[in-house]
Formats: sequence, C-alpha cells, structure tokens
Amino acid sequence: MSKKVLVIGGCGRIGNSVAQDIANHTDAEVTITSRNPQQQVKPPFKFLTLDLAALDQLEKAIASKDLVVHCAGPFHHRDGRVLEACIASKVDYLDVSDHRSFYERVVIHQDQAIAQGVTAILNTGIFPGISNCMTKQGIEQFEQPKKIHLSYVVAGSGGAGLTVMRTTFLGLRNKFAAWIDGKWQDTLPYTEREVIEFPQPYGKTGVYWFDVPETYTFADSFPVETVITKFGSIPDWYNHLTWITAHIFPEAWVTSPKGIEFFSRVSYLMTNVTDKFSGIGVAMRVSITGETAGEPQTYCATMVHGNTAIAAGAGTGTIAQLLLEDKLKQPGIYPVEQALSTELFLEAMASRQIEIVNC
Repeated sequence: MSKKVLVIGGCGRIGNSVAQDIANHTDAEVTITSRNPQQQVKPPFKFLTLDLAALDQLEKAIASKDLVVHCAGPFHHRDGRVLEACIASKVDYLDVSDHRSFYERVVIHQDQAIAQGVTAILNTGIFPGISNCMTKQGIEQFEQPKKIHLSYVVAGSGGAGLTVMRTTFLGLRNKFAAWIDGKWQDTLPYTEREVIEFPQPYGKTGVYWFDVPETYTFADSFPVETVITKFGSIPDWYNHLTWITAHIFPEAWVTSPKGIEFFSRVSYLMTNVTDKFSGIGVAMRVSITGETAGEPQTYCATMVHGNTAIAAGAGTGTIAQLLLEDKLKQPGIYPVEQALSTELFLEAMASRQIEIVNC
C-alpha cells in the first residue's frame, strides 16, 4: 500500500513545490491542506481543509499519515503543536522552518521524539536545507575547519509568495546572535555588505548579514570558530531598498504587523513586474577555510537553480523521499545537516538534476 503524506500549507508556493516533488519521486498518497475550503486542487493531490488552531482536527489529520510536512509559515511565531501531535501519533515530521526561534521552541521535545521513535527534521528546503548539506560536504574535507561563509542570492520573488516576503521583513530590525571568533556576538541584519561572485547568470552582487537557522545550528553541528550567513537580491537595487527599510524608516513602520504586511505586499507587487526581467532563480556559495595536516585549506562550492521555489521543494522532497523509502531513520529532532549523509544528499540532488559545483 502507498504511504500517506500530509503537506500542511501545501497550497502555497513553497508547499505546493514540496508536494509536487514528493509526487514526482515517490508513489505516496499526498494530501495538501489549506484553511480555505474553496481551494482548488488538481490530481494527483487530495485536499483537506485544516486550520492549525483546531487541535482536534489537526490531531485527527495527522494520526492517519506516515509523514507530515509542515510548510505553513512564517515560522517566527509558530508554536510546536504540529510536531507535538506527530510525536503523540508516532508520525515522522519535516518542516521548512526558517527561523532559529522555532527550532529553539521545538527542540525541547527531543527526548519525547526519541522515545516515540519519531524522526523530526527541521530547516529543510533551499536555505536552510540544501545550503546546510552543501556546507556539510565541505566540512568533511577538513581535519580542522575554522570558518564557514555562506552567501545566498535570490532573483526577484524567487517564485515564492507573500509568506516568504513576510519572513524577510519580520527580522529586519532585530539583532541576532552570530557565532564569530568562538563566541556569540550581536549582529544587525542587512549590515556589512559584501560583493560576492556567484555563477552566471548572476555574477557579482551584494549580500548582507541575515538571520537564518544555519547561523545558529552550524555552531552546534560543526567544530568551527565562525559562521557567516549573508543574503542578497537581484536586481541589486532591491538590496538598497531593503537596507533603507531596515535602517532609515521609523522602527514602528518595520516592526508592527501592519507595517510588515504593507512592505510585504508592496515588495510582492514590485517583484511581479521585475520577475519578467530578473527571473526567479537562486544561487548559493559556500566558502570554508581551515586546516588539514597542519596546512591551510580552502573549500568552495556553488549551486544555481532557475526557480527558487522548485529548488526548495526539491530540498524538502529529498528528505521526504528518503524517509518514505526507509533510507533515513534517526529518532529525535535535528536540523537537516545532523540527519542527512552527504552520500544520500548527492544521490538525491543528482536525481533532480541539481548540481553542486566546486569553485
């Protein structure tokens, strides 16, 4: 019998890409959810109206599944109810969470997940997700890695929806702790611009400090002294507009729910126009420095994809496929780099025509 997968938030851009990847690479029965009962869904997907606030409905929906994939962000303010219900029902769990605060809220259930035999893998997708596994591949080349520098650039909207726009603006004014020189140091988002050389068609573009889960989890996953994570947009003038939003506009505009919604919708409308010229792709570059046999060593790898949302779907769909095929079982709660081996990662990327290229 086919295994059953529930993709919560599967009608959104990222969630739908995840569901499509699972359908393309497994024979699982995939059910996608939305709060909107009028949502139109095409085969091969089944549809379920689900509001995460209705705990009884959530628990019932999860109990009959083999895997739950949580794609209903933003995750800045999500609690752990979906994961808790999965643990109670002994159902494996994935998510596309993209903020350290969510990881901190749910990792406290580690012992319960282990006791119930539930594998829960967080931070899957593109960044975090594929970026984590690219970094792990590089770390494995060193005897003593010291510094990780991850840069991401997204063209236009990236093929994503309003939720991703909201995620960007939610953290613009909040300091975050970055692991620098062996200690946690407060860092401001969208500061310390660097110009990074990405593969074509992107070339040189600006990136800025940005709070992503990797900034936090890498310090635990790898024996390094420094983790730098920077993000930028194409066209580059979007970076300057975001910098102005983060540093010039009154704080109340950028931190209030109405302000965040306003900036998100304006940005979404703008990218609907510029996507025609910029495309909706993504490029990532990881640079690692350290030592092997006492000698300095540098590692660099890049990845490019023409559609950010599809790439995110591949990152999460990869983990879903491996769980459904019983190739990945690690009871507990982990960021993706602590659960997925480089060998399995590279096999899955090759099957999706995603190439990791050494620079």
